Amino acid sequence: MTHRPSGPVHESPRYLTDERLAIQKLARDYAMSEVLPAANELDPQRGLIPDRVREQMGAMGFFGILIPEEHGGLGLGVFEYCLVAEELARAWLSVSGLLARGNGLGGAFTEEQQKRLLPRMARGEYLGAYALSEAEAGSDVANIRCQARREGDSWVVNGTKMWCTYADQADYLVLFARTDPHKDPAKPHRGISAFLIEKERGAFPQGVTGTKARKIGYFGWNTWELSFDNVRLSADSMLGEEGKGFYLALAGLEVGRAHTAARSIGLARAALEDSIAYVGQREQFGTPIGSFQSIRFKIADMAAQIEAARQLMYHVATEIDSGRSCAREAAMAKYVAAEMAERVTSEAVQIHGGAGYTTDFAVERHWRDARLTKIFEGTSEIQLRVISDDLLGKAVR
Repeated sequence: MTHRPSGPVHESPRYLTDERLAIQKLARDYAMSEVLPAANELDPQRGLIPDRVREQMGAMGFFGILIPEEHGGLGLGVFEYCLVAEELARAWLSVSGLLARGNGLGGAFTEEQQKRLLPRMARGEYLGAYALSEAEAGSDVANIRCQARREGDSWVVNGTKMWCTYADQADYLVLFARTDPHKDPAKPHRGISAFLIEKERGAFPQGVTGTKARKIGYFGWNTWELSFDNVRLSADSMLGEEGKGFYLALAGLEVGRAHTAARSIGLARAALEDSIAYVGQREQFGTPIGSFQSIRFKIADMAAQIEAARQLMYHVATEIDSGRSCAREAAMAKYVAAEMAERVTSEAVQIHGGAGYTTDFAVERHWRDARLTKIFEGTSEIQLRVISDDLLGKAVR
């Protein structure tokens, strides 16, 4: 009988080519040697991701995975993007989120902007932040109230934005604001436009002030509520067509949900691997707790849940890279992975017992961060709505 190696299994001969395995190994080695020690040190202090991490990721090309080679990127696909995201999330969720601050964030760049900005983005020199959500426009993006009023050759912006992670450290903001003040109740998504606001790293644009969100996790960078007070933007700062910003916001949903699925899987894998190490060391009644069937079954169940979510994520990434629409499957992947991550990280805390409820072990970080995956990039409830609407048609109201 041939015995397979013990521990988590990550390889899939169907999906993982030699090139992809090399990228995965590069990301895994980097995450475990550089990112994980930084997370273990800085997360308890609520410290910021070190600048060297951004520089290292840029040097390895991680910010240019999805950027075409002619613009200085690697010209790879969503599959490779998700492979790297999983490895980074296994070490620190926030760093895997930093990955998305490059890789063409914003979209709808003009040809001139692509030539000027994308090579810098691929090197990690030009990373962005999203200013999309508002207090009454989270899942309901069409309810945006922040306004941009035309004055001659400029736009003047007034309003507030919520949940703007990395807004201070980014080199630019992608702002969504209502440019048509006459909101159509029947079609509220119309009249929203997107703007590119270039700024100095470490500061807010003139006329913008920020208040930090009091988060319980996702440390390593700050998340802001931004206030725009007569912020003047040039006419050429608009991204895409006027009034079509809602569609720009929706354009990256499939990629964003696959990316979040990968991050959820990385978090769950961290909890599993930490638990495997712990049960081999922790003894009760004179024997390692990894010898107890109840613990062994927990570990087996955790591994099975992770692998099931991973295979669905691989399928979705492959569909996206093939150019096929997969909105329903992307919602499924995000939903399944996020829900799984909360269950698995919670089980890891349980396996660690009282030690798991301290900051002495990283499982509490994995648990806190996993809870967020059910909220950002569309809540679990929104994913269920997307899936059910596709299967049953939209509900009659």
